[in-house]
Amino acid sequence: MSAKVLIIEDELPLAELLRYNLEAEGYRVSHAETGEEAEIMVSEELPDLMVLDWMLPSVSGIELCRRMRSKAETRNVPIVMLTARGEEADRIRGLSTGADDYVVKPFSLPELMARVKAILRRAAPERTAEVLRVAEVELDRAAHKVSRGLREVRLGPTEFRLLEFLMESPGRVLSRSQLLDGVWGRNAFVDERTVDVHIGRLRKALIRGKERDPIRTVRGAGYVFGERTTNRQFHF
Repeated sequence: MSAKVLIIEDELPLAELLRYNLEAEGYRVSHAETGEEAEIMVSEELPDLMVLDWMLPSVSGIELCRRMRSKAETRNVPIVMLTARGEEADRIRGLSTGADDYVVKPFSLPELMARVKAILRRAAPERTAEVLRVAEVELDRAAHKVSRGLREVRLGPTEFRLLEFLMESPGRVLSRSQLLDGVWGRNAFVDERTVDVHIGRLRKALIRGKERDPIRTVRGAGYVFGERTTNRQFHF
């Protein structure tokens, strides 16, 4: 599943322009107009990257950046700061607060897209890798193929997206609501039982004979794919 980008920008025309271009690049995008709204959204679903405006009403971008860096769960989320402030002292202040990059308005959209892609590649290679591997299971995004060992695994579109989302976070428990948002989308009219049905279909396709079930059910919490290991390989 593609990376999740949160735009925090109170200028709606600019926010819509950013959303359009980021979605055209294949990212999942959400938008918050204020720092307070952004904090709520981040607590509900952790983004892979934030595009943060310096000049926000109430809580400034600098303060929000400082808050994100002070919390363990958001400390490593990349932040690209957008601002009309171009002085060196302001750039230093933004970067020293914890921003990963600093873009001065007006800016080039292709340049911003390139910076976003580069930061995501460094921070979360599994989000941009062409091939995901966890133990025996390999998923090729470009070819839309899945294999387990030497055997090809045939999946429908939904099961493919579900496996992709699971394989991006091996060893991590993902709740049914997280899977619904990541695979079907926040606005999809499906319930959590839908996840269980498609997990069952995915297991049936992945397992043959005495093969180990790569998906573990965590009662009351959700599902986890594989174990927390270091044998992931990413190919670009």
